[in-house]
Amino acid sequence: MAPPRLVRVSTGTASVLGIDRIALSAKPTTAYLMLYYPGRCLANCAFCPQAKTSKASPNLLSRITWPPYRLDLVLEALRGARHRGVKRVCVQALLYPRFTRDLVELVRAISSACDLPISVSVQPLPADKMAELRDAGAERMSIPVDAATPAIFERVKGSGCGGPYRWEGHMRALRKALRIFGEGRVGTHLIIGLGETEREAVRFIQAMHDMSVYVGLFAFTPVRGTALESWPRPDLASYRRVQLARFLISEGLSRYEAMEFDGEGRIKGFGLGGGDLLEVVMTGLPFMTSGCPDCNRPYYNEPARGPLYNYPFRPGEEDIRAILAQLGLA
Repeated sequence: MAPPRLVRVSTGTASVLGIDRIALSAKPTTAYLMLYYPGRCLANCAFCPQAKTSKASPNLLSRITWPPYRLDLVLEALRGARHRGVKRVCVQALLYPRFTRDLVELVRAISSACDLPISVSVQPLPADKMAELRDAGAERMSIPVDAATPAIFERVKGSGCGGPYRWEGHMRALRKALRIFGEGRVGTHLIIGLGETEREAVRFIQAMHDMSVYVGLFAFTPVRGTALESWPRPDLASYRRVQLARFLISEGLSRYEAMEFDGEGRIKGFGLGGGDLLEVVMTGLPFMTSGCPDCNRPYYNEPARGPLYNYPFRPGEEDIRAILAQLGLA
C-alpha cells in the first residue's frame, strides 16, 4: 500500500526542516508530524481542537498550527534532518476509518527515508497492529491517557463527552504495548489542570512508573472552539510541584508513598531531604519537557513570552530563581 500523499507538520518542525520560513526562538529537537485527514477525528476529547464536535481550526493541535504538506517534500527534508538538530520523529494519530493503514505506511516511509528513531502517539490498538507499527520502524509508542483518574477520563475522553474511549481500554493497551515494544519504550501523557488534585496526579505517575511506562506532562491549554475553551489553565506553582514529583519518581529518588499531601491534595513534602531536594531543583531538569527522549515540544502549552510550563531548553539562572519562588524555596 502507498503512504498518504499529505501529512500535517507542526509549524516549528516545518521551519527547522527548511520547508517553511517561520521565526523560531527555540527549535524543536523532534520532528512532529500528524496524520492528515480532511475531516474531524472521530474521537471527541473535550480539550482537543481535532475532536469531532470541535469548532476550532482543523489545523490546530493544542495551540500549535499543523498545516498539511506533501509527504515527499517532508521525507526529503527528513533525510538531512540530523544536520539541523533533529534527533527523533514523532507521529500523532487521529481516529478515522482505516487510520491504522495510513499510520503504518507513514511510519514505513519515514523509516525508509531516514535513520531517525520514530515514536508514535496513538489511541489503543489491537496487538497485531502494534506489532505492525513496530515492524514498520516505530521504536516506541505512546498511548495518551491524559487524565489522572477514571472519573476525569470519563468526562474528557469517554462517554461523558461523547467519546469512544474507556479507562480500562487504555490500561489494557499500555500493557499490550509493553509486551510488544518492551519496558522503557512505552509512554503516556498526563494533562495537568483537568480537575485532578496533585495527589491524584502523583499517584497516577507512580502507577505508570511501576508499570515501566514513562509519563510526558502537559499543562492544560484552553483552545477556542473546544468543549473546554473556558476551562482555566493550571496554577503554575502547582504544576511545578507535580513536575518535581514526576522527576523524582522517574529518577528513583522518591515515591508517591514517601510524599506528603495536605487536606486539599497539595504536595507538602517530596520525600527527599531539603539539601538533596534543592540540589535537584537547581539542575533545572525537572522543569524541562518530559516524554520521549529528545522531545522538547517548544511552546506547545504556552506562548514564547511565557510563563513557561515546560521549558524546551535547560532553565537558566533567572529561570531557576523564578522556579525556586514558585516552589516556595527561595
